[in-house]
Amino acid sequence: MNEQVFLNLISGKTHGILAGIGRLGLTILEPVYRAAIGLRNAGFDSGIRKPRRVNAPVISVGNLTTGGTGKTPVVALVVQILQQQGGIPGIISRGYRSVDGQANDEKRVLERLCPGVPHEQNSSRYEAARKLISTSDIDTIVMDDGYQHRQLHRELDIVLIDATNPFGYDHLLPRGLLREPLTALKRADLVLITRSDMVAESELAVIEGRVRKIVPILTDRIGRVEFRPSGLIDGHGRRSTVEELSDQPVMLVSGIGNPEAFADTCRKAGLRVEATQWFPDHHHYTSEDFTEIAERAASRGIHRVIMTVKDLVKIPAESSFLALEIAAVFPDPKHRTLLESVLFEASSDRTPG
Repeated sequence: MNEQVFLNLISGKTHGILAGIGRLGLTILEPVYRAAIGLRNAGFDSGIRKPRRVNAPVISVGNLTTGGTGKTPVVALVVQILQQQGGIPGIISRGYRSVDGQANDEKRVLERLCPGVPHEQNSSRYEAARKLISTSDIDTIVMDDGYQHRQLHRELDIVLIDATNPFGYDHLLPRGLLREPLTALKRADLVLITRSDMVAESELAVIEGRVRKIVPILTDRIGRVEFRPSGLIDGHGRRSTVEELSDQPVMLVSGIGNPEAFADTCRKAGLRVEATQWFPDHHHYTSEDFTEIAERAASRGIHRVIMTVKDLVKIPAESSFLALEIAAVFPDPKHRTLLESVLFEASSDRTPG
């Protein structure tokens, strides 16, 4: 099933008898997934299964839903803050949808955002952490997308909630986008609401209120994050300003989990978006894709194609495509101070496991 068709189905945007039957089928499957997740979590919650420790503090950045919540720029921000605090962080991740053993798109983006920072990918985060420690001079590990990977002990769990779709349509997979029930937030040490500038204050208040109701202890540990454009970049790393294209029509192309949020960011940055082309999340581009993109842009008189950095790192450097660079920023300085404080506390715990 096409990804957008699936999202339209589970969100209720698609109407009709067939859509209703489809949602009913997914609803029947939801308890099966819930039982599997519950069984796994029960093993850790009861102490029957124990997380494995490594000789470095681990900081996890994750979420409760599938799709894009903005983990990559937040991971980069966490790494940068740790460096500013005098630490030597490294990154571990699963390597989801890598091709032929090569770095996947998140790793390639993080190599740009965090130059020189070692990054190890392995479906076993424990093995990735052990290798990172043995092959590099790091003192802290940042685990990308690690909230559900409970096999590795961590000192800090940061959970991201996307303000534009905070709770995955309030259903577990496959009926919704939740990887775990919302009660799993009880394991979190800090919640960051991303894309907080894209919804009304009243909606943010509802999200925060719901988190506090589930986990009262997080009342003073909820922050808001925005993703702001910092410029444009081409495949060779040459940068330009968004203003240079403000008077030109552009076409947006991406294969990410939340393309509409990307489009909103581009429009708010001042780009004249005249066409869009969305591919599935983690899409690997082919020559046929480039031909289709070029033909569609030409048919509309568009000469500039804008992607995310996550897309740009997967295409030939000599292409004429540009990427919009974004950075995670805190509209309220006290929320950055909160993040800095919990990171310093977690990374200072270097007791060997």
